[in-house]
Amino acid sequence: MNLKKLLQKTFTKNFSKKKLENNFFKKIIGNDEKNISTIVFDSRKIIRDCVFVAVRGTQSDGHQFIGDAIERGATVIVCEMLPKNLSENIAYIQTENSAEALGLLCAAYYDNPTQNMKVVGVTGTNGKTTTATLLYDLFTGLGYKCGLVSTVEYRVAGKILPSTHTTPDPLSLQKLFADMRNAGCAFAFMEVSSHALEQNRVAGVHFAGAVFTNLTHDHLDYHKTFDNYLKAKRKLFDGLDKSAFAITNNDDRNGQIMIQNTKARRISYALKKMATYRAKILENGLEGLHLTFDGADFHARMIGEFNAYNLLAVFAAAMELLPTSKDEILIVLSSLKGAEGRFDYTYNVEKKITSIVDYAHTPDALEKILETIRQLRRSGQRIITLTGAGGDRDPAKRESMGRISAALSDVLILTSDNPRTENPNTIIEQMKSGIQKPDASKVLEITDRRVAIRTAVQLAAPGDIILLAGKGHEKYQDINGVKHPFDDKVEIEKAMMGNSPN
Repeated sequence: MNLKKLLQKTFTKNFSKKKLENNFFKKIIGNDEKNISTIVFDSRKIIRDCVFVAVRGTQSDGHQFIGDAIERGATVIVCEMLPKNLSENIAYIQTENSAEALGLLCAAYYDNPTQNMKVVGVTGTNGKTTTATLLYDLFTGLGYKCGLVSTVEYRVAGKILPSTHTTPDPLSLQKLFADMRNAGCAFAFMEVSSHALEQNRVAGVHFAGAVFTNLTHDHLDYHKTFDNYLKAKRKLFDGLDKSAFAITNNDDRNGQIMIQNTKARRISYALKKMATYRAKILENGLEGLHLTFDGADFHARMIGEFNAYNLLAVFAAAMELLPTSKDEILIVLSSLKGAEGRFDYTYNVEKKITSIVDYAHTPDALEKILETIRQLRRSGQRIITLTGAGGDRDPAKRESMGRISAALSDVLILTSDNPRTENPNTIIEQMKSGIQKPDASKVLEITDRRVAIRTAVQLAAPGDIILLAGKGHEKYQDINGVKHPFDDKVEIEKAMMGNSPN
């Protein structure tokens, strides 16, 4: 592909140097007929004849590496600020926003794959993974070839690939969508994180619709303020066109704010307020949910009010996207389990202990899952919670996580959860600072998570419920930059069998 063709695919078939659509590219200097090999945004990955996009990141500025990129073989430079000294035989493209340009160029490089399928983005603080996975499983169950981009894994028409990020970098993301298109996928469902929206990683993705789950305290280490976090999430809805739909949770106080500037068709769902799609919980137990969905009787294998919201959001999206009848959708939806590590529970028959592995790592998520367990437990059943907080991430939420976990549990074990470069004992002390005096006697501190899990099992009596919160689907512990193999589900199974933690 030559540069001119790439730019034509990015914007318009009538592209010329004199006519730059929306003035997104301010200036093009040099030969736009030169052939290009690929698109790179990391100067360490330069190959001959590539396009290097100088992106301003949180840790470094790609503009500092333009000279190095040229020396390594880049022949096209995309940047916001042109270098003082321009090299011969190099084409320079000046843009308003390099990160957005990167997404658009990567989409064009793979021939805009999301134009050939219906892509639905799911954003919010909690419930993204479950909602996106349920959409994939539902549509697959209804006979459609689909793709999935989630925190847990990527899927391409049934083929499972390991997940590296909630939302991959733009080149990897567009390659993934191209693979979905080539596999014949009609739909793709993806989690869209606030980081990805803020960093323009989904620029170039054409969304047929978007779903908002909820918004609570998270990622303020990156966004600094809740308002910035909200605005980042809202970018997904602001970018939808008139042909798309915007589905929002009317029971969340930020639900209407998400869609206030969208051009898309506005759809709502709720359990408590008026909405386009409504549900009512009739029964909520360990055997599942019994609800009415849009007036229809419905049984789900999933548990808890938060999953009623996830299921209702999925139902709303399916009703908006498919010609399929309500009954057909509900029949398949009733058989689905949800995502790995999300209220992932097991009952040990020998010990008569229920264990639940969940990704809950925010104050709101912890409160919701613990309130759900409290509603489900029988008289005399204790809740033993094991949780921590990730290092190098939003320390402001740790105090609340400690307070909520202690208040809603009968026993609380504070332990490590991906301490990264922080001292795990410091993290535990910050969580303890939020615990109220009446709850302090419930709390144990065990830094080693494996030992903590074994201790939880030793403390549990028949009938008790153990919640392992924070890691969910993760298969590692991140300690000082090294990811050590660790799986809460495996560890609790070993502990139940009485295996040594070593």
